[in-house]
Amino acid sequence: MPLPKYNFDEPVGKYARRDVTVLEQGMTVGEALEQIRREGIGEKIIYFYVVDEARRLVGVLATRRLLTAQLSDKLREIMVRRVAAIPENATLLDACEQFVMMRLLAYPVVDAEKRVVGVVDVSLFTDQVFKLTEHKGAEGEPDDIFEAIGFHLAQARNRSLLKVYQARFPWLLATLASGMLCAVLAGCYEATLHKFIILGLFLALVLALGESVSVQSMTVTIHALRRQQPSWRWFWGALRREAASALLLGLSCSVIVGLVVWAWKQEPLPALALALSIAASQVAACVFGLSIPALMHALKWDPKIASGPVTLAVADVATVLIYFVTAGLLLR
Repeated sequence: MPLPKYNFDEPVGKYARRDVTVLEQGMTVGEALEQIRREGIGEKIIYFYVVDEARRLVGVLATRRLLTAQLSDKLREIMVRRVAAIPENATLLDACEQFVMMRLLAYPVVDAEKRVVGVVDVSLFTDQVFKLTEHKGAEGEPDDIFEAIGFHLAQARNRSLLKVYQARFPWLLATLASGMLCAVLAGCYEATLHKFIILGLFLALVLALGESVSVQSMTVTIHALRRQQPSWRWFWGALRREAASALLLGLSCSVIVGLVVWAWKQEPLPALALALSIAASQVAACVFGLSIPALMHALKWDPKIASGPVTLAVADVATVLIYFVTAGLLLR
């Protein structure tokens, strides 16, 4: 699946198709369909773009939504207002990265006034990417398209070993920093650890549980970000679901560990401290596992590389802090 020989520093506007179909937001669905029948459509229509009276981009309509809406519905009522666009002076490399990060099949190309001047779709990079889904059938995973583009993007960059090191090592510094900070926090509670040895014995377990929950939440979040644009509504809905799951998991694990410690050492307060800290740290780890990849995605950083070390680092520090603060309050 060879990549066409493009100059990735050229403006994407040079490669945009001009057969883009734009519809005015004041139209009804019936009027829009009449215009499409009258004027025809371009070679490959994936989305219809909606403009205002000044021809500025204000929304987007998927073909399915347009065809299934009532004929009397206004386009402004059924269009999606959050629309990702590519400036015409952006480079081809910028466009390629946006395809990989946001995973849409096409983007409008706009000028400085947000007027639509063209459209680019994934066939810009290789017509063969569509064959990936054709071979899988109608239920096939479209992610293969973007993985292929991402693979070719890496080839286009021709990154050396040094560049790979520069891209990955800074994120590992987060792990180093969190490890040292956790050691400092443990040192602050040295007297508590000396008095209650059981806390030191279970520290590794508490950290492992927090990391496991944060990785699970992070994986679910990255997978979700491949399929939709993040929004505050999506974030709060996902946070409620993940936090509820983490609370149930935390309570289950805390009950098991608390009972084991109580039966083993016959010390109810350390058992209670362990149980409470496990439940609280798992909820916190879940929040970080959701929030950090979403933030990375919003900043257009690669969440697959950056999120792992940062999420685990923050989760570790939060877990140790919750663990020792809880122990310090209960075991005075």
